[in-house]
Amino acid sequence: MSRRLPRPPILPGYSSELVFFGIGLLLVLTVLAGSLSSRFGLPALIGFMLLGMLAGSEGLGGISFENVGLAQGIGVLSLVFILFSGGLDTIWREVRGGAVPALLLATAGVIVSAAVVTVAAMWLLGFTPLQGFLLGSVVASTDAAAVFAIMRSRNMPLRDELKGVIEVESGSNDPMAIFLVGAALLLIAVPETSPLALVPAFGVQMAVGALVGYAIGVGFPALLRRARLRVGGLALVVSIAAALLSYGLAGLLQGNGFLAAYMAGIVAGAREFPSRRTIAMFQDGLAWLAQVLMFLTLGLLVFPSELVEVLGPGLAITAVLMFVARPLSVFLCLAPFRRYGWRSKLFVSWAGLRGAVPIVLATFPIVAGVPGAQSIFNIVFFVVLLSSVIQGPTLGWLARRLGLDTPQPQAPSGH
Repeated sequence: MSRRLPRPPILPGYSSELVFFGIGLLLVLTVLAGSLSSRFGLPALIGFMLLGMLAGSEGLGGISFENVGLAQGIGVLSLVFILFSGGLDTIWREVRGGAVPALLLATAGVIVSAAVVTVAAMWLLGFTPLQGFLLGSVVASTDAAAVFAIMRSRNMPLRDELKGVIEVESGSNDPMAIFLVGAALLLIAVPETSPLALVPAFGVQMAVGALVGYAIGVGFPALLRRARLRVGGLALVVSIAAALLSYGLAGLLQGNGFLAAYMAGIVAGAREFPSRRTIAMFQDGLAWLAQVLMFLTLGLLVFPSELVEVLGPGLAITAVLMFVARPLSVFLCLAPFRRYGWRSKLFVSWAGLRGAVPIVLATFPIVAGVPGAQSIFNIVFFVVLLSSVIQGPTLGWLARRLGLDTPQPQAPSGH
């Protein structure tokens, strides 16, 4: 009779086998939930987050998860791979025409959105100026994961110049939002700090992040060409290293790691190197896994009963963001570019989906111990849910109504 060697449990009170089985089952159910939500025209992230909430301590799963720091770490790591993969899949020649307006939206547009939400939070919710600024900064950026998934779906045959603006903006506006959130937290912790003193730091973060991303994006394909790896799987390991190095090195040099990861993906994607298609497919799968883990974790972190308490504030901020802050920022930033008419501006405004990035950013005040941070987190989660449910399914319809979609090629009829 064979005897099993004792194994230390991964979690106290649970065997390793049970933990692995539970994680595998959650991943499968999450993918099924995402596919089911997509069939109803909803972004897959809705299914991911709802399953996380269902599996949480107030749901059927009863999983108690309150480690905000761990959730933040999972979110940051997931965003690195999502941005790197998004950059790899970006066809630069198709989006470069919209790069300048996209970068204007990613910087000035984020500031305008944050400012409008700040005023709204003070007026409608009774927030202090710094609390309002913190909330506005958290929800100001669009989400790369949500935008990439919808823009690249078969149901979104959008013109290249518009698709480029929306995709590049979503991939490059996180650094500005992160900077604003950091500035808000610093001003709350150290009120005597001068906001003007933070401007040079932002310039350094952007410049260093872009340079590191460009260097990794050039070096990653060059390494694969020169190494001539005999084991094909090692090329996939190198691609993972490139994503992690871009984020980590930029951070060590006081640069923005998210910008570096996205830039590295774009620069590498514009070059030829061995196993290019295989690496792109692998990174795409890794990005989807990152989305599943991130949204599932964020869903576990939420207590549905607390969302009821922020129903009014959540609806108010969502309305301001959708119908005032986002349109104002888009119309102002795209005003210098005559090729974008009011229809294009209206569509870009509606395409400002919120997703994981605001939720991940909303964990920063909790970790920092800011008073009222949990309420801000719940409001942000509510805003993301409404944005995904309302804006995501209607993007294709709006593109057709505004005449911004491209005609689908018809198959030749047989004779």
